[in-house]
Amino acid sequence: MDTSVTPGVEMAEQLAAAWANIERSLSRSISGVLGVSYSEYRILNALAAAPDHRASRVDLADAVGLTPSGVTRALKPLEKIGMVDSVKHERDARLTLATLTRSGARTVANANSVIAERCETLLANAPTARRQVEQLTSMLAELASA
Repeated sequence: MDTSVTPGVEMAEQLAAAWANIERSLSRSISGVLGVSYSEYRILNALAAAPDHRASRVDLADAVGLTPSGVTRALKPLEKIGMVDSVKHERDARLTLATLTRSGARTVANANSVIAERCETLLANAPTARRQVEQLTSMLAELASA
């Protein structure tokens, strides 16, 4: 049996490992200061970018790469701490929308600066030139849209 790993599989494994490291680092950076994980921040940030700062769970799931039920589970604690509200859709009472509160918006704004600083630190410590990071970012954007 051939146990060699193809370049594509190796890339996927390295990408997953790098992402796990980055996500852990970002979560540590913002959770101690702001009380939310990076995953929760991503949901809050998606709401901040949504029209009227509100979105369905399906739209949020698409934006952050979770299932709708995963988004629902993630929204519960954010509602409890006042960063998100749930409201019924104006035209479809079966549909509940998540809405970013003022507290949630402040958290996103504060997290953006903490995350930007942490990412700069990560890149400064990486043995990679800025140009290579730009190339990698471009390649990842192509993979994300494929």
